Amino acid sequence: MSRDVAVVGAGIFGVTAALELNARGHRVSLIDPGPLPHPLAASTDISKVIRMEYGPDAVYMELVEESLEGWSAWNQRWTEEGIGELYHETGVLMLCRAPMSEGGFEYESWRKLLERGHKPERLDAETITRRFPAWSTKRYVDGFFHAKGGYAESGRVVEALARWARQEGVSLLDNRRVVALIEDGERVVGVRCHDGQEIRADEVVLAAGAWSGKLLPELSHSIASTGHPVFHLRPRDPELFASERFPTFTADVARTGYYGFPLSRDGIVKIANHGLGTPIDPDAPRAVTERDEKELRAFLKETFPALADAEVAFTRLCLYADTQDEDLWIARDPTREGFSVASGGSGHGFKFAPVLGRLIADAVEGVSNRTLGKFGWRPDLVLGQGREAARCHIPDEAT
Repeated sequence: MSRDVAVVGAGIFGVTAALELNARGHRVSLIDPGPLPHPLAASTDISKVIRMEYGPDAVYMELVEESLEGWSAWNQRWTEEGIGELYHETGVLMLCRAPMSEGGFEYESWRKLLERGHKPERLDAETITRRFPAWSTKRYVDGFFHAKGGYAESGRVVEALARWARQEGVSLLDNRRVVALIEDGERVVGVRCHDGQEIRADEVVLAAGAWSGKLLPELSHSIASTGHPVFHLRPRDPELFASERFPTFTADVARTGYYGFPLSRDGIVKIANHGLGTPIDPDAPRAVTERDEKELRAFLKETFPALADAEVAFTRLCLYADTQDEDLWIARDPTREGFSVASGGSGHGFKFAPVLGRLIADAVEGVSNRTLGKFGWRPDLVLGQGREAARCHIPDEAT
């Protein structure tokens, strides 16, 4: 049965949900303060990692396997439209500063890849030096390269998907900031915007990322906003950081938090930190601190000496919508009819873009989906730390 659906937020969760719900015959409004892609949204940057590696977690690996097929299909569409490829399969290099061992992120990812029939290449220090000369093997001695994976030009992806949604008949309201839900008893019947406009709908999907807790205060402890530093560096020797010699990487990431990307089309090497982050109001001023840059410089000195004194062309604070367990949150509200939440990317949600719409639409429609149990409604969950295997949960004194 066709329904009126209001999707709040046009980041990667919202725009993919709008596309899929529209394809299933619903009348969809996609609401965002704009402009699109929103400059403060987590999705809006030059790149996001597309990796299969999730330690021992087979559910996430399986979702990325499906997502990679979707990224290839989208690339074909974008090429035919004259946009060009926005997903770049550089492969993913995962190195560590001590031999891989059981229980570690790299080792468990390596083992799970092999179990599922993939062919990652194990690397020793000599091979790292020969193939990836920007890396310092004084510190990085083990790891693997997996040819499947790479990065997506995230801001341009959101822009392309929003254009596609409009072409398919989705109503894009990109000058509206939602400030409240409209409720009738135990049912959500629409949203109210900053200018007083009311948008009525049979179903409302909150896909507001880091703003989710502000719009839904009862979930503010379950989906929290945290800030994470991102650096755009301009290397003195760009050729050293071309993708064939410097693919998308993680650098002992569960201990350091650092990951990054090859030289961009604009001559930028982006390096960011997937760590604990800093709690922050998403509407507060954002800034990368002097301490953040000092820690980055120490990391560069021991990891990529040729970047140690590179010019910082740009910085930003990327805001995660962090759940307690760092799993996505895609679920219907069990206490209110007509309302679903699609958020909680926790710094690793973008890679699933080609399957997010299906997952969200299944949740909205109440369609059985074996994956959604992992992403269910769980406001009572309280953990000391999250469970995402690649994330650095303890500050590393070395960086």
